[in-house]
Order: sequence, then structure tokens, then C-alpha cells
Amino acid sequence: MTDIPTRWFDAIPKVELHVHLEGSIPLDTLWELVQRYGGDPSVPTRAALEQRFVYTDFAHFIEMWVWKNRYIRSLDDFTLLAEAVARDFAAQNIIYVEAHYSPTDFRALGFSIAAITAAIRTGLDRCAETTVLLICDVVRDSPIERAMQTVHEVAALRHLGVVGIGLGGSEQSHPPEPFAPVFALARSYGLHTTVHAGEAAGPASIWGAINALLPERIGHAGRAVEDPALVEYYVAHNLALECCPLSNVRTNVYPSIAAHPVGMFIARGMCVTINTDDPKMFHNTLTDEYAALVDVYGLTRRDICRLIENAVDVSWLAPEGRAALHATLSTHPDWVRD
Repeated sequence: MTDIPTRWFDAIPKVELHVHLEGSIPLDTLWELVQRYGGDPSVPTRAALEQRFVYTDFAHFIEMWVWKNRYIRSLDDFTLLAEAVARDFAAQNIIYVEAHYSPTDFRALGFSIAAITAAIRTGLDRCAETTVLLICDVVRDSPIERAMQTVHEVAALRHLGVVGIGLGGSEQSHPPEPFAPVFALARSYGLHTTVHAGEAAGPASIWGAINALLPERIGHAGRAVEDPALVEYYVAHNLALECCPLSNVRTNVYPSIAAHPVGMFIARGMCVTINTDDPKMFHNTLTDEYAALVDVYGLTRRDICRLIENAVDVSWLAPEGRAALHATLSTHPDWVRD
């Protein structure tokens, strides 16, 4: 077990690049939303709601994601959840976040992407302690035409803090290659790009994402270990990895942190960032993630600080923003420097 006290992980300023807004709703807030819309017999208590978020595999997780979204029905709901999420980040000393959100999941409600994004921004801006920029998930389960339209719409929303697009959803059923025109369009607008790959599908999915979508970062990325050539590609190209170890354990991609390749990635000097993915659905925090890495791989305080610095380096802030964020980290009294 780590001899680094939990209070140190809690105290240091933190950065997160791979976290989903809708998967970060504090359970008290989600319980409020469920009750607002008449409750659900399958979750008669808040404790039952928490137990609902235990999964047999990734497909089961997606099923629960869809179930949860049934209780987000109004623009006020988006504002409510966004404020709650931002305040939860702030309470953990997570000072900068690039958060995925999936407005197309709510198209049946009849709201435009602009309206949903504005409602989210209203909630996020009520918490000044944490900066949250947005990555619009074009959702690989969607038709290509809808994904293209989504990019056209979010390209006009940069004043609301939208900095890029991502490709999440059911990786095991929807390969990345058909989304090449979507990512090309995003780049033409100056939007940044990331893609979920190597989570619910293997190396072919990662290669497809790299070759067809040309993303700046890869989310999850772990199953590259099944193809040594792909691991070498990661090293040679210094490809930024948004690793989510505890998420992958919770969805049974790996049986344990010890079985997860993140330790090898770090040891090889890859550009690794550590993230929670859907923390309120996986019952994890960044403190939990860091403590697990220290426990299993013997990482030091300086190693943890380097992982956070990696996240700043590959964030989508302007250079002056990255410099300011590095300064905030390095001058914190608990920060460990070289």
C-alpha cells in the first residue's frame, strides 16, 4: 500500500482531459432528477441508485448510460447538472477540465445543440474555481450525416467553450473509419480532435482511429498492448493517451489495475494522462486513480505530478493558458518538482 497520505492527492491541483459531463453527475443531483420525473421502481432509494451503476461489461455500461439520460429532460436540468459537476470538480481541487458532452443523445427532446450547450455553460460558469471547456461527442452510434451536422453546429459555439470533438459510444459495434469526413470537417473549422479507441475493441480499432481520423489524442488506448507494433507507434510518435484505468476495470476490460497496461506505458515514457471517464458511474476519483497507480506500480509523488503536467502539455489551451496552468501547479506548496 502507498505511504503517500490521501490528503496529498486531495490537496494537489489536478487536471482532467477525459471525463464525460453526463457521467460525472453527483448521485445526489441524479437522485433529485429521478425524483423530479416520478422516480423509477428499479431505484426506490438513493442507495439502490448507486448500486445500479455496477456493470458486467462495456455494453452493460452503455445500457445504464442510456437509462440515466432518461432523467435529463429540460434545459434547466442541463444547467443544474453542469453546476453540480463543476462544484464537484472544484471540491476535489480539479482546476482545469476538458469534458465530453453528448448533446445528440438528447435530440428527441427537441432542443438545439446550441441551446443545450448554452444551458450547460450557464451551470459551469456558476463555479469560478474550476475551468471547464467542452468536447462535443459526435457519438459513433449516430449516422454519419448527423455527426457531420453536429460538427457544423458546434463549430459556431466556441464562445461557449467548445474546443473540440470526440468519438465515443459503442466502439465494439461501430469502427472509426467511416467518421473520417467528420474529423476532417472538424479540423477545417479549427476544432481539436480525440477519439475513444482500444476500450471495447482491440488494436484494429486504434489503428483505424489513427490512420483515418488523425486524432490529437487517443482516449483509453489500452488494448494497444495486443499489438507490439502499435505500442512502438505510441512511443515513436509521442501520441497523447487519455488513460482511464479504473473505468476499464469497472467495465471488465481488465480484471485489475495490475493487469492494465498503464504501468507499462508510463515506464516506457509515453505521453500518459490519467482520467476518471465517468466518475459518478464508476465510483472513482482522480485521488483513487493516483493512489492505485502508486500502490500497484510504486509511483512517487513526482511521478504523479509529471502525469498531471503531461495533461497540461497536451491540453487544448492556448500556449499562454498552458503556461499559466503550469505556473499554478508548480507554485502550489504540495507540488513536487524536479
